[in-house]
Amino acid sequence: MPPKKAAKEEKIMLGRPGNNLKSGIVGLANVGKSTLFQAITKCSLGNPANFPYATIEPEEARVVVPDERYDWLCDHYKPRSQVPANLTVYDIAGLTRGASTGAGLGNAFLSHIRAVDALFQVVRCFDDAEIIHVEGDVDPVRDLQIINDELRIKDIEFVEKNLDALKKLTGRGGQSLEMKKLKEEQSIVESVLSWLVDEKKDVRKKNWGNKEVEIINQLQLLTAKPVIFLINLSEKDYIRQKNKNLPKIKAWIDEHCTGDIIIPLSVAFEERLTRLTDDEVAAECKKLGVKSAIGKIVVTMRAALRLASFFTTGPDEVRQWSIRKGTKAPQAAGVIHTGACVPVSGWLSMRLLIGRECRF
Repeated sequence: MPPKKAAKEEKIMLGRPGNNLKSGIVGLANVGKSTLFQAITKCSLGNPANFPYATIEPEEARVVVPDERYDWLCDHYKPRSQVPANLTVYDIAGLTRGASTGAGLGNAFLSHIRAVDALFQVVRCFDDAEIIHVEGDVDPVRDLQIINDELRIKDIEFVEKNLDALKKLTGRGGQSLEMKKLKEEQSIVESVLSWLVDEKKDVRKKNWGNKEVEIINQLQLLTAKPVIFLINLSEKDYIRQKNKNLPKIKAWIDEHCTGDIIIPLSVAFEERLTRLTDDEVAAECKKLGVKSAIGKIVVTMRAALRLASFFTTGPDEVRQWSIRKGTKAPQAAGVIHTGACVPVSGWLSMRLLIGRECRF
């Protein structure tokens, strides 16, 4: 008999398991977060203002995820009901230097970040004398460093407290299985602390093993969350796709957050488009030779959360369901409420879209 192939261990992802994941818009005060939130969600929630901390409690809204496959299915079946996938977005209060020690809205701000699963980090690259910058002038690299430091400092504080608690438990000694498990957990937490303190790196930037990821996920660390950097340009710079700070921002992200996605946009431009009809938006974008960045932002964040789709289709309803990437078909079917009737064409769509992950 040929030797059995070793079963491949499935990689556990950093972050909460589940399909209903949330993203938060973060950044320093007065960088355009609340205006962007309104442009993305097309609602009047949020509180844009040209003074710091206009937003205190986070606002929440859902955004429809653009998907040509879903649009094609709706055009094909012309169903009575259409249910697209959506992404939950939070507008979170602005950070400030010293937030990790309670400055500004520090502790509240950081607790709100802990509650989301991924971050849109807005970085200001526009000059406007009427919109106050909390640091006095526009310096995107400095702002990036401030947020990076504050999140990492808070994680260090949280990991140190967790490690102290574990040391008290392992200090009792003994050879029980429970004690062995506690010592293993302590070793993992010590390696996380070393990564944060000695390497000065975000937790998401190391390839952790499955046992390590299980422990890290319990800690809900701020620097473990995926980040998409949104570079807020003036409308003029966005249209010409040039800004003196863009090369500096890319260099900083390449050094400190290798692999993270950068999306330039103009929040002022996006906000202006929200006041136009769809036809007027198309005409304006064609005239200026640019596209709205909103669709790209939403789709990119959904990918960063490792969310994918399957579809149930028919004349009654076309619905787009959210699942984590890598989900097998039987588990994906569990997303649908027990007893729900799934049209045959829906299962065919599922087979086609999930492909090799299908197991019937």
